[in-house]
Parts: sequence; C-alpha cells; structure tokens
Amino acid sequence: MAQAERPGGPAGRPAPVLVATGIDKGFAGVHALRGVGLTLRPGRVHALVGENGAGKSTLIKVLTGVHRPDAGKLELGGSEREFRTPLEAQRAGIASIHQEVNLVPMMSVARNLHLGREPRRRGLLDLRRMNREAAEVLRRYGVDADVTRPLRELGLGAQQMVALARAAGVDAEVVVMDEPTSSLEPHEVDTLFAVVRDLTARGTAVVYVSHRMDELYALCQDVTVLRDGRGVHTGPLADLPRRELVGLMLGRTLVAARERPARHTPDADAPPALRARGLTVRHRVHGVGFDVHRGEVLGLGGLLGSGRSETAKAVVGALGADAGRVEVDGRELTRRSPAAAIRAGVVLLPEDRKAEGLLPGRSVRENIVLAALPRLSRAGIVSRARQDEVVERFVARLRIKAASPEQKVADLSGGNQQKVLLARWLCLAPKVLLLDEPTRGIDVGARAEVQALIDELAADGLGVLLVSSDAEELIAGSDRVLVLKDGTPVDELTGERVHADALLAALAHETRPPAGDGTNGAQR
Repeated sequence: MAQAERPGGPAGRPAPVLVATGIDKGFAGVHALRGVGLTLRPGRVHALVGENGAGKSTLIKVLTGVHRPDAGKLELGGSEREFRTPLEAQRAGIASIHQEVNLVPMMSVARNLHLGREPRRRGLLDLRRMNREAAEVLRRYGVDADVTRPLRELGLGAQQMVALARAAGVDAEVVVMDEPTSSLEPHEVDTLFAVVRDLTARGTAVVYVSHRMDELYALCQDVTVLRDGRGVHTGPLADLPRRELVGLMLGRTLVAARERPARHTPDADAPPALRARGLTVRHRVHGVGFDVHRGEVLGLGGLLGSGRSETAKAVVGALGADAGRVEVDGRELTRRSPAAAIRAGVVLLPEDRKAEGLLPGRSVRENIVLAALPRLSRAGIVSRARQDEVVERFVARLRIKAASPEQKVADLSGGNQQKVLLARWLCLAPKVLLLDEPTRGIDVGARAEVQALIDELAADGLGVLLVSSDAEELIAGSDRVLVLKDGTPVDELTGERVHADALLAALAHETRPPAGDGTNGAQR
C-alpha cells in the first residue's frame, strides 16, 4: 500500500485510489446529487464539506455501498466497481467511521473490534486471543475498558474510538470518516489525528467530513465543496482561505448592508424579554449567553455544527443543559422543560417541522389549536366555537392558503405548513418566539411572506431569536447577530457591523471572541 508502489499520475503525482465521476442520486423526485465527482489519492486527506442538504451524506453512502447511484461510475484502483451492499465496499477496501457508531451494541467490545475477521484456532473462535489483542489495541488508543463487556456499556466517545480502531486495523485503500470527532474528548481528538496521519503514512486515502474548520486545515490537503447536490469546488485546501471556503459553502451573494434601521431601542431599566447566561450542553454548547428584548430580532448564526439549534433547544428545555440560567422578564425559569417554557411565554418553532412540529395526518384546525386546547376548554370540554374563532383569526392574519380548516396539513405547501406552526404558537400570545430555520425548504415567495411576518411580529413587540444558516436572511432580518463556532460565541455583530463582510469574517472565525462579563457581548 505504500505510495511508491503505485504508478505515477500526471506530473509525477500518485495515481488515484478512487475516482467518482458524474454521480447522480435522487429520492422521490428530489435530486440529492447531480453530476458529482471526487478523486482520492493515496496518502492524502480529502475534506468533503458543505452545509445541511449539500449532499455529503448521500455521496458517502454511494461510496460505501449503502446507496447505488442513478448515474455515474466509481473506479477503485483503476477498475470500475459497483457496490450493492456496504459489505461489498468493505471487502473491496473501503472502510468507514460514522458520526453515529455503526457497530453492534449488544456484542462485546472485542467481538466488535474483530467483526468479520475473528481469529480462529483449529476452526473454532479463539476468544482468548481475540480478547487479548483487542485489549492491546484499545490501550494504544487510550481506551482502558473490559473488552468482554457489551459495547453499549462504554461511553459514546469510547465507542467511537473502538470504531476508529476497527477501521484503522483493516487493510483499507480508503477510509471515510464522517464527523468522527463529534463525540470525542480533546485527548481523544489528538489520538484520532495521530491515527489519520498513520493511515496516510501507510498510503491510505482518507475522506474527512467535518464542520470544524480548525480540524480541516490541520489535517486535510485537498477539499471538495458540495452545495445543493453539486460539486462547486475541488482543489488544494491550503490555496483556499477560510473566508472563501465559507463563501463557497453558502453560495449566495450577500446583501452589502442592512436594508432597514433597527426597529427597537431597549429600555435600559426594563429586563429583557429573554436572558440566557452560561448555557452549556456537553459536546454541543459551551457557555452561551445573550439577551432578547421586546420588539427586536436577535440573529443566531454559524456554520453547520456550530450549536445554533442546540442553543435554542437548551433555552426551552428540549435539550438538557449541564449548566446555565434562563430568565423571562427578569424571572428565572427554575424548571427547565418545554411545558414550563411555554407557560412562561417562550416558544420554539423547530427546524424540522415534519418530524418535530406538525401532525401530518391531522387537519389545519387541529394543528393550530393543539397547544391552546387547555385554554379553550371549560370543565374539561373543548369549545369547538372557540377553536373556530382562533383558527379563523390566525388563518387570516398569517394568510394561510388552505381549502378549509379541515384540510390535512400534509396537503399544504411547505410555506403554508410553516405558517400553521407559527399560528399554533402565536395563539398562545407568547413573549418570545424562537425560530429555528423558519424559511428552510419553502419557495421564494413563501420565504418573503414568512420574513415579512417576522418583521411584523417584532414590530408588535414580540422578542424574536432567529436561528438561520442563510447568511442573507440573518443580515436582512436581524437587529443584532450572535455568531457561534463549535458551540462557543466568537463574535456579535451590532450597529454598522451587521453586514456581509463582517458576517463572513465571523463565520470563518477571523475575529476575536466577544469579551466582557460572561454575556458574550450579546447584551445592550
């Protein structure tokens, strides 16, 4: 597997290990990949980057035999190959490590480490040798564990190190690593980096998928950027400054400056509608704090994996926080749960409206009044007349286009589904509205309507936290923007700094972290 043994390519470069050409893949009429190419060379780490929905996971699944492409071809070692199953890809020399550990939790650590290549003696499984070798291997990876115990008894980080040790122990031509450090402690990340460098020294080609730019620039020589299912750039990573990489991933021409003046100047003597301090969720959010005042929109920005959604969920108690404090109108939320947050006047419109918000088989009416049912009932009986009154009012206010309130919400367009969710929370008369990707997956016209509605709500005095991966949306729609990286605040844009250049610089982490009193600078 040494590089010197491979025939040279152009200009003396080693010949590619794997070449993917013109890969297309669609699901139910939606194109996940369109003509994507990828060339991997021995002894090099190739970064695969892009925002949510860019096609990274689909391409990885094509490379590893999970999906068969609709068009295009794969060449491994110069020969065209077609993998019908992941096992075929593994046998051909493509190993993988996924963000979610894809081993067998009920089997022992040793069995998982040797799965498919168990040592045998006289035709029988040699358990003693397998356990001894597994313990030796894991010690080299900094894992001290009883290898005879089920894998599920280990922590997530230790399980990931078992998966890493297994992939590194296979004589693979290609190793695909999909967000391998997402659940690792710092010392485990150092071990992983050492393993990657050992693999490349042996001539293995590594595909490295990560949202953490520090990791990419520390490990990777080459990069391919995907956006909306297409490859938009391939080349040496060292030739691509961070800001340009961010621009390629986002792929939009950002507005040059904010398009309207700030709506609201907070009363210095009044407590903010929402105050968060020191929010911490292990591996996800680290000491985040901010204020949201009545009548303003605070944008929460960052690249994929920055902790945007996790921060919003931690505020309302949908994600358990290890530390931190949340106040509403100056009163601390001592019981952290979605129900307690709703009672206090803080509601969250989730990123995935279909999985976390809507009841697709129910009507528009039922979806809107769901959260308000306790307020619409008397003596345990829900008034249909009061339901109809609420539904009629919010269907008109939000301009929801439906044949009737009895139409199934699944039959509505994406934009109207999003408005139904907004109506559900607005009928509770909240103080603060947390919006997680409110315009994702809806058409241009509906996006404009939702964005205008957010402006109207803020003008009416509602505090809004706007979580968005759309940089243009953040610039045009926010009074201030707090930027996160790896779950930590790195900058806050206020006043004249709410513009495209400052946001790109912050996303590329070319700015200093906010300083001060633990509020991350996100307080007026």
